[in-house]
Amino acid sequence: MAFLASFIQYAVKFVIMAAVAGCGLFFGKKLRDRKNEKTAAEEAAQSAK
Repeated sequence: MAFLASFIQYAVKFVIMAAVAGCGLFFGKKLRDRKNEKTAAEEAAQSAK
């Protein structure tokens, strides 16, 4: 019984850590894409002058 309780505890921790990592990847990519779009727009404005 103790093994099962310990296994469930580690499984819950794993799911929470995986969710945090997934959110970090998702939001990091969103922020990077936004920065790339901003940089491209600035470069386009510079070359248009």
